[in-house]
Amino acid sequence: MYSILPSRIVPLTYFISFLFFWIVSPLTGQDQIKAPSLSTMEEKLSENMILIKGGTFTMGCTSEQESDCYANEKPAHQVTLGDFYLNKYEVTQKQWREVMGSDPPYLDFKGCDQCPVESVSWEDVQKFLSKLNAQTGKKYRLPTEAEWEYAARGGNVSRHYKYSGSNNVDEVAWYANDDLNLTIHPVGQKKANELGLYDMSGNVYEWCQDWDGPYSSNKQTNPKGADLGSFRVYRGGGWNNRKGVKFCRVSYRSSDWSRLGYFNLGFRLAL
Repeated sequence: MYSILPSRIVPLTYFISFLFFWIVSPLTGQDQIKAPSLSTMEEKLSENMILIKGGTFTMGCTSEQESDCYANEKPAHQVTLGDFYLNKYEVTQKQWREVMGSDPPYLDFKGCDQCPVESVSWEDVQKFLSKLNAQTGKKYRLPTEAEWEYAARGGNVSRHYKYSGSNNVDEVAWYANDDLNLTIHPVGQKKANELGLYDMSGNVYEWCQDWDGPYSSNKQTNPKGADLGSFRVYRGGGWNNRKGVKFCRVSYRSSDWSRLGYFNLGFRLAL
């Protein structure tokens, strides 16, 4: 009597355990593999955030820009900045999808994970930053225009190049110098500048935080741009510019409506 009950219960227990590990465990394992890892994404972002030590520099139409300056690059003026972080690469299509869940609706160069994301407006970028910060607990942002130019020039180790990292634009920038380069390119393929930043000249323009406004000749500390405006600033030159030798310069300025995005316009993260 007592010997029959255990002999029936034990095999049944083994059978149930077998079913659990055969059916449930593999599904659980698949879910763990497929789930996006925010910690991995955050680690990669953190690894590529470069400390830009603060300092004082001359912003705008400086001597190495020669006769290429436009009126909105003048007057040259002294700016002092504190420390900040800037990502060595432009935000990629893959990084955008990891945060937002899908490509931007008007993305032109689909399927290039390591290419900079483009066709995103300044307002789109703010939504990305809000979601990224909620996921990571950080305070990622766009650089100010002054921070962007200081970093493009090489910060406090600047060698005073015309472009970001060289006086030879072809060393550091993707631009429309011939028909072969009339496309976007994966980030980080050209030479880095003095701070280890890639593609600050060329590939895609990069949104900055500031409203567009005229320069002042007064000395400034940590300027944030105009108080109000119609356009937001973007910098750096793009892959499609036939006048790349002018538009890829570190002092070149451009701007547009915050709700618009273009196939040659992206961004990089500051902190």
